[in-house]
Formats: sequence, C-alpha cells, structure tokens
Amino acid sequence: MRINQNIAALNAWRNLTRTDESLNKSLERLSSGVRINRAADDAAGLAISEKMRSQIRGINQAQRNAQDAISLIQTAEGALNESHGILQRMRELAVQAASDTLTTSDRQEIQKEFDQLTSEIDRIATTTEFNTKKLLNGGAGTIVTATNDNVGALEASGDTVAGTYALTAATLATKASTVTTATFAASTTALGGTGGTVTIAGETFNFSNTNTVQEVLDAVNAKTSTTGVQATFTATQGITFQTLSVGSTAKFSASATGALAGVAATSTGADATVTLAGATTYSAIGNRVTVTSGTAKGLSFDLKAAAGASITVGASNALTLQIGANKDQTVSVSINSVTASSIGVNGLNVTTKDNAAAALATIDSAVTKVSSERSKIGAVQNRLEYTIANLGTASENMTAAESRIRDVDMAQEMASFTRSQILMQAGTAMMAQANMKPQAVLQLLK
Repeated sequence: MRINQNIAALNAWRNLTRTDESLNKSLERLSSGVRINRAADDAAGLAISEKMRSQIRGINQAQRNAQDAISLIQTAEGALNESHGILQRMRELAVQAASDTLTTSDRQEIQKEFDQLTSEIDRIATTTEFNTKKLLNGGAGTIVTATNDNVGALEASGDTVAGTYALTAATLATKASTVTTATFAASTTALGGTGGTVTIAGETFNFSNTNTVQEVLDAVNAKTSTTGVQATFTATQGITFQTLSVGSTAKFSASATGALAGVAATSTGADATVTLAGATTYSAIGNRVTVTSGTAKGLSFDLKAAAGASITVGASNALTLQIGANKDQTVSVSINSVTASSIGVNGLNVTTKDNAAAALATIDSAVTKVSSERSKIGAVQNRLEYTIANLGTASENMTAAESRIRDVDMAQEMASFTRSQILMQAGTAMMAQANMKPQAVLQLLK
C-alpha cells in the first residue's frame, strides 16, 4: 500500500474531468440549440454550414429585391395605364373632330383639350419615379439619337449592339391609291356622258352627267371618316382615290362605271423600305421600321423622309435587378421613353377634318407603342413572381439542410446530458472514496 501516489484518485479525477467537459458541452448545446458552437466541434460541418448561411441570407435578400422590383414595375405600369387612358380620349376627340357636323370653332375647342392631354402625357413621363429613379423618361432604356429629322421615335432593345448605324437609302410607305381613266381640265368640269357611279369601301356614290369633278370630291370626302379614303384632283389628271393611312395595312376595294371607270378593284399601299447598316433583316409596318436580325436587332424608328441618316445607339441604361444570391444572377428591365414626342403625338392638330382623320392613325400607333411597353414590363413582372416562388423554395430547402448540419438534436443531446450528470455524481463519489483510501494505511502505524 502506497501513500505518495494515490493512483485511484488520479484515475477518478481524470474520468471526472472528462465527464465535466462532456457535461459543459451538452449544457452549451442545449442552451444554444446549436450542435456546432465553435470550429473545434466540427470543422468541416462549420465550413459547410457557413457557406449555406451565406446562400440563405443572399436568397432571402434576393426575394426582397424581386418584391421591390415588382413594386417598381407596378408603379411604371400604373402610369402607363393613365397614358393609355389619355390616348384613348385623344382618339375619341379626333374621331369627333373628323366629322363635318362640327364647325371650325368647335374643332378649336377640341384642340385646347388635345393640347392639355398631350402636356399631361409629358408630365406623367417626366415625373413618374420609384425611389427617386425616373421610369418613363427614357432613363431606364437605351438612348438612341439621329443626325437629322429623317427618322424619329427611335427605340432600341436589349438585343441592339451599341454603335452608329448608317441609313443610306429609303423609300417612304405609300397609300393605297387608284385613279380614273378619264381626265378633266378643271374641278368645275362636268363629268359628261352618262355621268358615273363609284363604290368605295362599301359606300356607293351616283353622279349625273352634269355633276362636276368638285361635287364628286365633296361627296367622297364627306364619307372619309367612314371609308378612310379621300378623293383628290389636279388639272389634266383623273380623279384619284387614296387612303389616309399608308403601308400594307392601307387597302380598300372599289368599282366604278361611266366617267369614273378605270379604278382598280383592290388597292393596297406599300410599306417603307430601307438600307441600314447592321440590319440583316427588318420588318416594316407603314413607315415604322423594326430591325429583326443583325447587330442592330431591336432598333426601330419611324421613317419620315426618303433620305439617309446616321443613327447612334448608346449603351443600355436598363435597370439591373439582382434576383439571386450569387454574381451575375440578374435580370434587366428596359423601359423606353413614353413622352409625347417619343410616341409621336406631340404637335397633333385636329382643327381641320383632314388633320383629325390623319391623327387617328398616329394615335393608333402611339397606343401600340404604349401597349408594347406595358406588355414588356408585365412579362417581367410575371417572371419575377415565379422567381420569388422559386427563391422561397430554395431558401426553405437550404435552411433545412443547414439545420441538419448545425442544429442540435435536443432529444439525443438531453440523453447525453443525463448520462453525463449521472457519471458526474458517480465520479464525485468515487473521488471522495479514492481520497479516503490512503487513510487505511494509518491503521498499520498504530
């Protein structure tokens, strides 16, 4: 029996220390709910879970970004809805002004409202903003400029490569037109013969031999707002019937007899043609040209003269939305200018019947442009709603995965804690017994 070294006490102390460490770790895990409180607990698990936490927080922020983006789009779309309403009212006024039931003074009163509505389109375009960002003044799109006024209403899409494109040749769109075979010396000349009959776009006009050319013009033009066709005349030529609008969509049917014979059964206008650098292919509706392939793809403009121009497309100012947790997980939103000049309704005049009728086609084109912008951003909003749903699912699944790595199993840890408590009590008791053991040697010294 030895008293210098109490091996039993040392053994009990060693086991008691290990039990104490285990008990402290269990207390830490149970109180925090986390299995990995420091790198030493699980070095690999800590590294994995920290990367997952970065992704989860990034995904959650991306969700908020997408929700903010939807708010921005809804702000722009709401403003465009009002612009649409204004254009519909302007078209209504143009239809009213195109009728000869109104006097010149009546049309001047209509023009006053027309001017105010045009100004309101500009005000909406220049003041609509989200978080101080202007949305409809072109600042969120691509800036396109031209060297002259031969082209207008310039727009570019995200597909258009920035650069300068030369328009070297062009022909303007033409009206649907047909002319009588007979020619007349003056507007006061009578038709002669047996007179004549002409049917245009379903409207039939009958004239006697004593009716003059001017009476034919007046009768046909009185129905222009219904037929979309007007009659014109110059000395020593026949009477020409032509549409107010231009391009392949401008068409009408006609038939005639007597002095008005010779008109074509069907007349159709032609769309504009251009030779533009960077345009492999393009489409045209009237004088509106849109490039469909090549480096200038997405570039569109209104051709105003059969002459050249230089068109410069700047870098895109499209809004970039971060909708993912990592680099380059973005989507771009481009909103072109929706001012009165950019959609082509500035300076419209409805103080005459002909001007009012011509304004209808211009306003229809403007409605189409605004509709295009609304459709474009509406499609982005739908995409973002799916993005938010996907991000929510990804966040949920990744949170579950991170929880399995880092969070403590409370039931399992409680079992370990209870075991450590029992061992702690037993170890403490045995430590006391081991310390009492050397005292037995004293019995030998008596």
